[in-house]
Amino acid sequence: MFKGNFIDNLPKIYGTYTGGFFIFIILMAIAEQAGMTAKTIGILFVAFTVCIYAIIGYLSRTVQVDAYYVAGRQVPTVFNGMATAADWMSGASFVAMAGGIYFGGYTYMAFLVGWTGGYVLVSSLLAPYLRKFGCYTVPDFIGTRYGGNFARFCAVVVLTLASFTYVTAQINATGTIASRALSIPFELGVWVGLVSILLCSMLGGMRAVTWTQVAQYIVLIIAYLIPVFWISNKSGFGFFPHFMLGEEVARLGALESQFGLVKNAAADIKAAGVPGGLKSIAVSHAGVPEGGMAAWKFISLALCMMVGTASLPHILMRYFTTPSVKAARKSVAWSLFFIALLYTSAPMLATLSKISLIDPNLPTGIIGKPIAEIMQIEWVNAWINVKQAFIADFNGDGILQLNEWFMRGDVVVLATPEVAGLPYVISGLVAAGGMAAAMSTADGLILAIANALSHDIYYKIIDPKADVRKRLLVARALLIVIGAAGAYIASMRITSILGAVAWAFDFAMSGLFFPLILGVWWKRATRQGAIAGMIAGLASGTAYLIYVYPKFMGNAPWLGIDHLRFGIIGASVCLVVMVVVSLMTEEPDKATQQMVDEVRVPSGKTCLLYTSPSPRDRQKSRMPSSA
Repeated sequence: MFKGNFIDNLPKIYGTYTGGFFIFIILMAIAEQAGMTAKTIGILFVAFTVCIYAIIGYLSRTVQVDAYYVAGRQVPTVFNGMATAADWMSGASFVAMAGGIYFGGYTYMAFLVGWTGGYVLVSSLLAPYLRKFGCYTVPDFIGTRYGGNFARFCAVVVLTLASFTYVTAQINATGTIASRALSIPFELGVWVGLVSILLCSMLGGMRAVTWTQVAQYIVLIIAYLIPVFWISNKSGFGFFPHFMLGEEVARLGALESQFGLVKNAAADIKAAGVPGGLKSIAVSHAGVPEGGMAAWKFISLALCMMVGTASLPHILMRYFTTPSVKAARKSVAWSLFFIALLYTSAPMLATLSKISLIDPNLPTGIIGKPIAEIMQIEWVNAWINVKQAFIADFNGDGILQLNEWFMRGDVVVLATPEVAGLPYVISGLVAAGGMAAAMSTADGLILAIANALSHDIYYKIIDPKADVRKRLLVARALLIVIGAAGAYIASMRITSILGAVAWAFDFAMSGLFFPLILGVWWKRATRQGAIAGMIAGLASGTAYLIYVYPKFMGNAPWLGIDHLRFGIIGASVCLVVMVVVSLMTEEPDKATQQMVDEVRVPSGKTCLLYTSPSPRDRQKSRMPSSA
């Protein structure tokens, strides 16, 4: 069926995979009609997709350094765009973003604006030039551009902190999904998620992660779009809600006025025994906060997400895998296209989910109905039993008011098919999509940390004479250690999925953005300046987070810069310190400045020659070298 090498057959391979996945969905729908239980369907969806990813990961195993760290630098642009989109559209994008819009309304659109806008920075300022440089990792660029192992070490510290914070959010998402789909406790779900993640990346590194991420993107985008189109048509807005969002929001605004938006007192919530982390709808969906501070909060959050996007190592690493500088630039464009398919749908999903819940004219509406009747609904009981939903009858009238229904924002997307009265097969599909989104990002993040530690610390600093076998053994052992630590932290639920993601962006923004940008665009930037900037930026940003976060010191934020925006403090300090110290120290040598000039030319050969595999590294892979 497939002739030629693996790369040439990619369209056929993934076309067949997509067709097979649709057949599986149809079979599950038939099984549901035949009486298969919801629990079994959920288990089969998750198990089937995870097994596919594990098989891809196993088939992509390699003992080749170039393949393990950068997928052999031969990933075609379209498929790298899909892999990048999967890497990017994490559990936060799939599970938490629509939930944030669901409860927070317009304000949370800042995440969407920032995350999308960040790719403009990646495309115009970083991706082509880092690919031209020819490194394996982001710290590899820092260490080579500025010189010295200490600069490399500082970059590894920032990368590890940002990526580890991010990965805990993804494992949190897998735990949330697994707990519902498999009917297991959340604390066990995070470890199930971790095992699933490691199955994809352990043996093949970036090559395995790349091909599993393409498969995961196909699953997650199908899982996200089908409910949106189905619910829209069912609610009377047609199959393309993107063109009807204004009408949908107007309808929702009328419903909010009808039922009223009431913010519950903290004492009442505590007295009712509402589990921590659950919220009620108390903010107008379309309402725009008034005042300069509100506008500043929106802009500042979007700015943090935008700059953080351009600083995250696991995203920048994806452009190291392309065959050329030109291909890296094209990959960014494809990434934006594939990301837009989901991001333009998230506001619609949040809106349609709310309408399904509170519109009394729809059979799915529960607001305004007797609580005793609502408690007989299967999906309501299911989410209450896993402590992801709660009903509090504050006024004791036995009728469910809008402010008496509580839900965790992280499960809005997962619950929406059930809320909208869709067949449970769609809920199983969404669970599989959520797992794919969280796993794809977690794979990339854990790999970014392990690769940085194994390549930039172990190989470049500790043991430069280490052979390929030892280097890859260290990298794989680190995958397990980092993943286990992430699962443990995730099980503690220190903050929400969206909150943890925002912290990761802020950490990366604080310590890496300006050393990367100035490393490409300012020849005068020195090693001392970069080191001082990274240390000062990360330290000041972290200190400010501790200063304002309610669970730490809990002080009042400066100028509305709260714990989701501390990267503004860190990045500002980093920039000032880096520029001042660079100007106070001796300028880089002529060879370094010439290299920077060459990097800024978005064409031509890779600057660094050492990235080509050495004879020692050219060991046979267990798959064809083109795979």
